[in-house]
Amino acid sequence: MNKNRRSILRHTALVVFAAICLAAYLATGSRPSGQPPWYSVVPPLLAITMALATGRIFLSLAAAVIVGGALSLPGDATGWTERLSRGTGAKFVYDSVTDVESQLILLYVVLIMAMISVMLVGGGLQGVAHWLMKFARSARSTRMVTFIAGLVIFIDDYANTMIVGSTFRPMTDQQRISREKLAFLVDATAAPIAGLAVISTWIGVEVSYLSKEAAQLGLEQSGYAIFFDALGFRFYCILMIAFVFFNVLSGKDFGPMAKAERRARKHGKLLDDDARPMTSRSLSASEPHPEARIRAAVALVPMAGVLIGFLALLWHDGGGPAQWAADRWSILRLSAWREVLSKANSVPLLAYASGLGFVLAAILAKTMARIPLAALVKAALVGVRSSLFPVTVLVLAWSLKGVCTDLQTGEFMAGVVSDAFPPLFFPALVFILAGLTSFATGTSWGTMGILIPIAIPVAFHLDGDVYGLITVISVAAILDGAIFGDHCSPISDTTIMSSTASSCDHLAHVRTQMPYSLVVAAIALGAGYLPTAMGVPQWAGIGSGVAVSGLLFLGLRGKG
Repeated sequence: MNKNRRSILRHTALVVFAAICLAAYLATGSRPSGQPPWYSVVPPLLAITMALATGRIFLSLAAAVIVGGALSLPGDATGWTERLSRGTGAKFVYDSVTDVESQLILLYVVLIMAMISVMLVGGGLQGVAHWLMKFARSARSTRMVTFIAGLVIFIDDYANTMIVGSTFRPMTDQQRISREKLAFLVDATAAPIAGLAVISTWIGVEVSYLSKEAAQLGLEQSGYAIFFDALGFRFYCILMIAFVFFNVLSGKDFGPMAKAERRARKHGKLLDDDARPMTSRSLSASEPHPEARIRAAVALVPMAGVLIGFLALLWHDGGGPAQWAADRWSILRLSAWREVLSKANSVPLLAYASGLGFVLAAILAKTMARIPLAALVKAALVGVRSSLFPVTVLVLAWSLKGVCTDLQTGEFMAGVVSDAFPPLFFPALVFILAGLTSFATGTSWGTMGILIPIAIPVAFHLDGDVYGLITVISVAAILDGAIFGDHCSPISDTTIMSSTASSCDHLAHVRTQMPYSLVVAAIALGAGYLPTAMGVPQWAGIGSGVAVSGLLFLGLRGKG
């Protein structure tokens, strides 16, 4: 059955690919000569359709870069040297890895992953979880503390899922909370909070994509400033956190989750009789060293160091001292920080701050946690090794961005879409497309890398070639849609890790979580992306979305 579905999906993707290429070709007939070529849509479209058909993000991105390299080959290129350098896409990969700003982003990712690994082995994140466990005394309080732990460990979604799931599983088992509910609490908070946090493994990826797009469009805003502008429009992430809060507070459920909770509460069956709970040998790699002295400070101090250090560097680099000299209260004003963010070059500052965090984590793991030096070095190396996935995705996504720039994909799409598509519906469409792409690939970061170079230039053009409302909402829609699809995808790494850490049947986790994710996505569309594109304030969209979530659980009868 799965093979038949995959075959149908592949054929459908092929048909869609061919149809869009044909439409792009026909659309050039009425456009002036000298405009971007119709085949400029082929590389990013190939990445999306291959991702949907195969679910393999590396293969999809690499194929798109190679095809893009061939399409960008000049007509008079005959020498093998030029064909190998440009026709294979190697030029775009080379440009990506040799760019200084890109190297700093990669350094940030490597250092922050190494820091997290050291904090894990040093027992710091375990110490945070143990402190929170003191407040879990009933089923409701256990659910609430698990939810809060998912918000507190915001630095990385991987660390979040593994620590919260494995630490709180004995407590939720004791309170007869189903494994499906535990996996949902873990999964539904990990990516949203990491995606929203101003310091996390996600921020470097998000800022890097946005910085390159801002430079391409000639915007004065930095990638970090665009990220902050879009925060108020991150409806799915914000509403998912609110949804989980109301779910935990009310103790009510619906759909497959309600059935799972009734089974656990009434019969003590934490899993179905035919369930196959996920286990993983790699889980031991996330556990503290046997000799570690568990202290929350081993995690809290490095995380605070990264955050405070980054904010201090931002303030200094963005002209904060001059504002401080003129007005001592400027550091507390949002307008002052907005000006600082627009002037500061945040990319190298992220790398510096992550270096500070890694050093603090290493010092505390050795002096406070008292782990052996060999274990400390091994933990750092494990963190570096775990950064290979995001680093590879970033390089390929940047390379695809270079292809799109060379072929003028954004300009072509903007010219076609602006004449055929109502601007007010564009952010909603982008959210849905990002969700589908992330669902098929199982990766949020890869989805962002594919869609940002395509959608943002179109949104910018729909705004009248200015940095306007549609552009900002579209940025938020891509970032949020990528997480929405990730929540529904059975091949998502965080979804799999949530099942593993919670020792839950993976398909049962997907089956029970998907209805909740779809409901939140529907609320985000109806209360957020659509009305705010029409001029409704974002606070009204968030407020109405939160109200709908609250009323939903208020209207449910009894407990799940």
